[in-house]
Amino acid sequence: MTIVHRRVAACLLLCWLWVWGVAGAQAAELRVGSKRFTESYILAQIMAQTVQASGTAVQVRQGLGNTAIVYEALRSGQIDVYAEYTGTIAQEIVKDPSHTSLADLQLALAPLGLDVGVSLGFNDGYALAMRRAQAEQLGIRTLSDLARHPELRFGLSNEFLGRADGWQGLAARYQLRARPTGLDHGLAYGVLAQGQIDVMDIYTTDAKIDALGLLVLEDDRQYFPRYDAVLLFRKDFHRQQPDAWAALQTLQGRISEAQMVRMNAQAELQSLPFDVIARQFLAGAQAPQGAAAAAGGTEKAAVSGEEGGRAAASGAAASAVPGAASPGLLQRFWQRLWADDLWTLTGQHLLLVLLSVGAAALIAVPAGVLLFPHARLRALALGLSGVVQTIPSLALLAVLIALLGVIGRVPALLALTAYSILPILSNTCAGLAEVSPGLRLAGSALGMTPAQRMRWVELPIALPMVVAGLRTACAIAIGTATIAAFIGAGGLGERIVTGLALNDSALMLAGAVPAAVLALASELLFELQQRWFRRGRREK
Repeated sequence: MTIVHRRVAACLLLCWLWVWGVAGAQAAELRVGSKRFTESYILAQIMAQTVQASGTAVQVRQGLGNTAIVYEALRSGQIDVYAEYTGTIAQEIVKDPSHTSLADLQLALAPLGLDVGVSLGFNDGYALAMRRAQAEQLGIRTLSDLARHPELRFGLSNEFLGRADGWQGLAARYQLRARPTGLDHGLAYGVLAQGQIDVMDIYTTDAKIDALGLLVLEDDRQYFPRYDAVLLFRKDFHRQQPDAWAALQTLQGRISEAQMVRMNAQAELQSLPFDVIARQFLAGAQAPQGAAAAAGGTEKAAVSGEEGGRAAASGAAASAVPGAASPGLLQRFWQRLWADDLWTLTGQHLLLVLLSVGAAALIAVPAGVLLFPHARLRALALGLSGVVQTIPSLALLAVLIALLGVIGRVPALLALTAYSILPILSNTCAGLAEVSPGLRLAGSALGMTPAQRMRWVELPIALPMVVAGLRTACAIAIGTATIAAFIGAGGLGERIVTGLALNDSALMLAGAVPAAVLALASELLFELQQRWFRRGRREK
């Protein structure tokens, strides 16, 4: 290694150590998590602001993903508490639908080191819905009626498709033969409104049911259990943070179903940020209908951690009719784009990319040099890195969370590094293959050792290909880093994740456009570097 290489490696090591330190240095504050849908975002802010009022420091980790990811974050100690539903706990966590009471759930959760309590006061169950006009035309009122119409197109959330209390059991109970398409829950409303699907799964407290004129189909065979909103938390939480626990107990029975529907509507139809909705609810105030637009761009999150609700605070919203052309889309996009969190999220995104690609280069380039003379080992290494490249991002992140027991930047960096290895490794090997046998013989004839020949002859010739691999790795990492927001790692993906939850095209664009600009800037820098390199070689 040259002095420059050693310094680069030392800088990357220090940055990685800093990331690990940040991941494990926040045990003194209450860490509140949420899933990736509107209601969960709001409940997390209500919990956080309630605890903050008691004088306890709070960190909010918003939009961590589906039940599996948030549960793993809780079990591993990365968060302390989040809002869950009794039916989900019974079906997905303890995997015993017979547990219907809090007492039963507490007994079942105890071996897992978890506990449940503080019923918030409302039930938010699963259901299926259709456009009312279509349902009335076809004479569909119940779920049993769907069996008579196999031609209907189902668009169901990916989590519902895989849940124990989801599609498979529902289809068996009602003898449904449809082949549903997996859709993000936030996007499904727009797709349904546009007529691209006919049936979708909904939460019974969703705000858009009435706004879009949907008919909620009756569960006439009582398939779905109750989903009473409760707090799921670590068993030692009571003793470690008694003030926070006492504050959270004040939420017992405080939120009615009508209030939850109203709060969801304030987020999805009136453009109010999640933290503002929570603050108004706790103060007993109602949001004025005309104040939404003004509040969206000016309010800041009262409780926001590094992975908190910054995107929500910048004014996450959706139009009343998802998917419809909004006359103010460009204006809303511009406001979202230049919100206060732009530079913070961009910096986080760049840090993820630079650390992951830098670490991948330190692994892949030496590996390529060592493996190049050994054809079988080289093929095996390229094959293994190619297999990693085919693993879906969210699946790899979920596996890493389970293995490491942490969420946030550490698993995100490991995943991005794994995805960056293949282009750098393959290009290093391809560049070395371009060195002619004559040059190698000439180097040996001059008395060079294999290491000297590699350093002074082969690597300089292979360098343009190695740089091309770095270029590809950067492009991949910039795009894939947006997925890191699903596990609380920050970056521009926070805007995209929140926009997906709210079906807010402006907010999604406000995250996607800066990421695209970063990708273009990366391409420009590499292109300038290549031109400078070519000019230098011509001058020699």
